[in-house]
Amino acid sequence: MRDMDNYLLTVLIECSRRCATSHASNALCPNIRDSWWRGREFVSLEHMQAAALKWCRDVAGRRQCRPLGGAAPLSVFEAVEQTTLLPLPRTPFVLARWSKATVGPDIHIKAGRTLYSVPWKLIGKQVDVRSTAVTVQVFHEGELVKTHAALEQGKRTDRGDYPPEKIAFHMRTPVWCRKQAAGIGTACSEVIAGLLEVNALYRLRAAQGVLGLKKYGPGRLEAACAKAITVGDPSYRRSRGS
Repeated sequence: MRDMDNYLLTVLIECSRRCATSHASNALCPNIRDSWWRGREFVSLEHMQAAALKWCRDVAGRRQCRPLGGAAPLSVFEAVEQTTLLPLPRTPFVLARWSKATVGPDIHIKAGRTLYSVPWKLIGKQVDVRSTAVTVQVFHEGELVKTHAALEQGKRTDRGDYPPEKIAFHMRTPVWCRKQAAGIGTACSEVIAGLLEVNALYRLRAAQGVLGLKKYGPGRLEAACAKAITVGDPSYRRSRGS
């Protein structure tokens, strides 16, 4: 319903149970059944739609309506309401499926058969998910917090959704590590090159750990790497222990 009222720029007001079951609110249904539907046969959907439109204009629209002070609904519509109506949207209405999800510790939610990432600050929070054939939108307390292209099955992750320390890890690629090592010295470059020579992505954290020792000073890191090479163990633990 929330999609429809946004699409048509209308306000939908929910009736209470008492209102919905009152005689006045249900008076129109028997009127439609007895005055228009009963005894009629329709050969197609188009035939039924045309007959319904004619009945609304010529019968229901011209009857005296007590809530309107005896005026006909059609005359009130033409005099008051018609000029205020907006044209229908140019684009067709997109049917969406709404669901609820809880953001997991891995910053992902599940919608259908797919995992989608959301900003890390929402971990543990419940969110509303609007899914269409094209996009998946995530809302928290009515505010849009994430949009993904829809995926039938699998996982979509935006690295920008991770906390800063995780983003830093993903941004410090093997190329970045080699460039940083070259700025420190030849021994550091050799250690980093050795760590990243095979299965670079799996040993990336170790290379990042070595470069993190730069906080103690580039000279001390270069000396530690040289010592690690001498003993034949250019690992993060050996460099750190040096």
